Amino acid sequence: MKFRNFDELLGLVKGKTNRIVVPGANNDEVLTACRLGVDHGMISGGILIGPKAQVRAMAAKAGLKPDMFEQIDLGDQAGMCNRAVDLVKAGRGDFLVKGLVDTKFYMKAILRKEVGAVAEGAVLSHFVLFELANYHKLFAVTDAAIMISPSLEQKAKITRNAVEMMRMLGVETPKVSVICPVEKVNPGIPSTLDADALVKMNKAGALKNCVVEGPYDVYIAFSKELAAEKGIKGAVPGETDIALFPDLDSGNPVYKCLSFFGAGMKSAALLAGSNMPVILPSRTDSPMTKLHSIALACCLKDAAKIAA
Repeated sequence: MKFRNFDELLGLVKGKTNRIVVPGANNDEVLTACRLGVDHGMISGGILIGPKAQVRAMAAKAGLKPDMFEQIDLGDQAGMCNRAVDLVKAGRGDFLVKGLVDTKFYMKAILRKEVGAVAEGAVLSHFVLFELANYHKLFAVTDAAIMISPSLEQKAKITRNAVEMMRMLGVETPKVSVICPVEKVNPGIPSTLDADALVKMNKAGALKNCVVEGPYDVYIAFSKELAAEKGIKGAVPGETDIALFPDLDSGNPVYKCLSFFGAGMKSAALLAGSNMPVILPSRTDSPMTKLHSIALACCLKDAAKIAA
């Protein structure tokens, strides 16, 4: 990993200014995050889209200088999202920052064929990077916001998305835990069958540049000692870089529980699978989570330039 924690990430991208485009900018948390981004030298300006009078008043309250940002007066969520994506596509901004808009409108705007943000046959997925006091390194949770009940093929694509993100962040061979309720394949628990299939795909070379193991419960995924108690040996227990959850019903509550209850928790949420950096936190995530998401997008944008 290019950084060991989010404080190091903020230092890594400090001074690498970017222009942001914010649909639904009438949101205190996102505007505070934008001001923090300006303070940290990550944001040089951009475009705020939303009800103009409301955005102007909230931006002033957040401490943003009005002349730094262009404002576009729109109240329709779908219209705001479409305009924002079109502006980034046209080179008017470096990446999207989700404000007070529903994820469904945000996603529909990005998925429009004319935008060309997603490669043929690829999927978009949610990628959340966590820093927790009781785990020794950063790790990702996926998918916690987009794919409702992914098929085996879609789980493979979600895994590829997360692996590519981790590799861009400097983890050469990410370790993937396929999370299930139990650690044994059980025909009565479909997620364990998918886990077994994903492990076999990895061994056969269909899932490259990573190590995939499972089915693992959360204890096994994140603790070598607890894995040993259950007789589980492998490279991934206690070293998990990516926790792949079986569906939205499991991934989203875990993401929000970690965010709400995690002592000393820090996180950043992005969209994986898109050819443009897209920030995708929850609307109720804290300004610091949104700031970390902006910082992570900055880091990935620089990594993509180097790769190109």
